[in-house]
Amino acid sequence: MERRSNFSLPYFLMGIIFILVSLVSFRDPQSSLLAIVYVFAISAILKGIFELFFRRKIHEFTNQKSTLLIILGIFDLLVGIFFLFNISAGLVALPFVFAVWFLFDSIVGLMTAGIYRIESTGYYWFHVVINVIGVILGFMLLFNPLTSALTLAFLVGFYFMMAGISLIAYSF
Repeated sequence: MERRSNFSLPYFLMGIIFILVSLVSFRDPQSSLLAIVYVFAISAILKGIFELFFRRKIHEFTNQKSTLLIILGIFDLLVGIFFLFNISAGLVALPFVFAVWFLFDSIVGLMTAGIYRIESTGYYWFHVVINVIGVILGFMLLFNPLTSALTLAFLVGFYFMMAGISLIAYSF
């Protein structure tokens, strides 16, 4: 009986690359933060362009003008261009953006925790406790930006490590 091999070389190679990127992230957090600033800047520019085009499509379909989308789109474009050409400002702002995002996400998680009470009381309390810890950590990161920056670099490295391991496991 012949055994068929399901080994996938592309997944395996991508997993190895992800693990190498994670090791670089752990070894050199400053370079990781620079890469995050570039990704953030390019994403803000693309988001601004998308919002301006989306506003035009809304006007075509509904014949309503959305001034808020114009303002938001221009703001995103300006922020993206500013961070793209002023990396040091991006490095300074990134820990605060990360801390505020962490806080906002945890607060929204607390506000929507009631949804889980219907399905499972245990999961509801788990969700509440995790989000309370998230709020506490968010405030800690907000008032200690250096820790926030190092945490961000670690999280990027951790993500790439887990994704790399998953890809390698999936390749077999």
